[in-house]
Amino acid sequence: MATDSWAQAVDEQEAAAESIGSLQLKDKPEENGTVANAVESSSTSAKPEAEGEAKSTSSTEDDDKEDKAAQSLLNKLIRSNLVNTTNQVEVLQKDPNSPLYSVKSFEELRLKPQLLQGVYGMGFNRPSKIQETALPMMLAEPPQNLIAQSQSGTGKTAAFVLAMLSHVDPNNRYPQCLCVSPTYELALQTGKVIEQMGKYYPEVKLVYAIRGNKLQRGMKLQEQIVIGTPGTMLDWCSKFKFIDPKKIKVFVLDEADVMIATQGHQDQSIRIQRMLPKNCQMLLFSATFEESVWNFAQRIVPDPNIIKLKREEETLDTIKQYYVLCNSKEEKFQALCNIYGAITIAQAMIFCHTRKTAGWLAGELSREGHQVALLSGEMQVEQRAAVIERFRDGKEKVLVTTNVCARGIDVEQVSVVINFDLPVDKDGNPDNETYLHRIGRTGRFGKRGLAINMVDSKMSMNIMNRIQEHFNKKIEKLDTDDLDEIEKIAIEY
Repeated sequence: MATDSWAQAVDEQEAAAESIGSLQLKDKPEENGTVANAVESSSTSAKPEAEGEAKSTSSTEDDDKEDKAAQSLLNKLIRSNLVNTTNQVEVLQKDPNSPLYSVKSFEELRLKPQLLQGVYGMGFNRPSKIQETALPMMLAEPPQNLIAQSQSGTGKTAAFVLAMLSHVDPNNRYPQCLCVSPTYELALQTGKVIEQMGKYYPEVKLVYAIRGNKLQRGMKLQEQIVIGTPGTMLDWCSKFKFIDPKKIKVFVLDEADVMIATQGHQDQSIRIQRMLPKNCQMLLFSATFEESVWNFAQRIVPDPNIIKLKREEETLDTIKQYYVLCNSKEEKFQALCNIYGAITIAQAMIFCHTRKTAGWLAGELSREGHQVALLSGEMQVEQRAAVIERFRDGKEKVLVTTNVCARGIDVEQVSVVINFDLPVDKDGNPDNETYLHRIGRTGRFGKRGLAINMVDSKMSMNIMNRIQEHFNKKIEKLDTDDLDEIEKIAIEY
C-alpha cells in the first residue's frame, strides 16, 4: 500500500471483518464429516477446496478480472432483503398445452406444516416473483425439470431448498437430494438456507461433500440431503460409493454460469447427472444465459420448463454527468481533494481502473486526513462484505474501488460516483457497459444522482467523447474551483 497509515487502515478493516461472526467460515467438520441435523450444521464446515476444486481466480496485479464465484458469494453475504424487481417472469413450458400455475401465497403450495413454519421464520411473507412460478413446477407430481435464470437476491435458493425439503422422505436414511455448487463457500451458504428452512424439520439431515471432509471407506451416508462441489460429489457417487446415485430424487445445479467458468466443473457435473435415474428431477439455476451456459444447461436438464427473470435495466435518465479536465494523475488527485468536502455531504464511490491506482489513491486521501474505505479484489470476500456493510451503514462516506464493486451492490445513500479513471476494455476502447454499471451505483431506487469523470489526457478525452456519443447523453464540463456550484449539485442530487 502507499503509506504506513494506509496499511494501518487496512488492518482496521480486517478487524472489522473479523467482528462479523456470521461471515466466518472457520470451524472444522465433525470427525466423520457429517452433520447431526440441519440446525447444527451452521457451526460445521470444512477447509476450502483444493486440488482443482478451488474457485478459479483470474485477477492480476494490474486489473481486477471478474471472479464470478467471489462476486456471487459477496452478493449473498451483503444481501439482507430480496431484490424488489418490476420485471415480468418469462416462462417457456415443456408442454405448452398444460395450464401455467402460479401462487400468491405459500399456503397454496400445501407444504408440510413444519416447512411452512420454517418459511415464515425466514421472513418470507409471500412468494417472490420467481417463486410464484417456479415453486408449483418444482413441487409438481410427477416431478418437472426446470432451467431458471434469475439474478442474485430473487429468492431462487430458498425455492430449490424448499423443493428438496418437500421431496425428501425423512423415514429413508440415505441421500435423496444432491445440490452442486461451484465452491465450498457457496455450498455453505446454501447449507445455511437449509438450516433455517429446516429448523422445524429436524428429521431431515444434511452433509457437505467437500474436499477435506473425510469419510471412512465403505460407509454409506444416512443424511437425506448432500451439498457439495462437483469433484468431491463425483468421488462420493462413483469412486467411494458413499452415495447411491440411483436413489436420488432431486439434482440441483446452482450458479451454472459460475460453474462453467471453473475448469473441470462442467465435465464433473455432467458425469454426476449421467449416473442419476431417468425420473430424477433436474433443477438448474444461472444468473446469466450466455450461449455457453445455455449449451451446458441443455446437456444437464432434459425436457425442461424454462423460466427467465431478467435483470433490471439500468438507465442514465436520473443521473447528471460532468467531467473535470486535468493534466496528470496528480492533478486529478488535487481536483478530487478540492471537491471532497462537497461530495461527502452524502456518500460517494470512486472507481479506479487498477488495484494499484486504487491503493495509491486511498493511501493519498488517507494521508491527507480524509476518511475513506478501500475495496478491491485482493481482499477476502468476507473482508469485502464487512467494508460494504460499514459503507452501507454510513460509517464510511467514501469508497475507493475497482470494477469488482461495479455490479450488483446497491447502497441507497450513494448520490455521487467519481470515475478517477474512465473504464476501457483490454484494447483501450471505451467500456460502455462498465461505465453504465459504475455510474448506475447512483441514481438508484428512482432517485437522482451525480457522476463526475476525471479526464487527464487527449486519449481519455477521446474515450469520454465516445462514451457520450454511445449513450447520446451530454457530459458537461465542471470547474472544481467553483465549490459552491459543486455543493449545490451534491445536495440537489
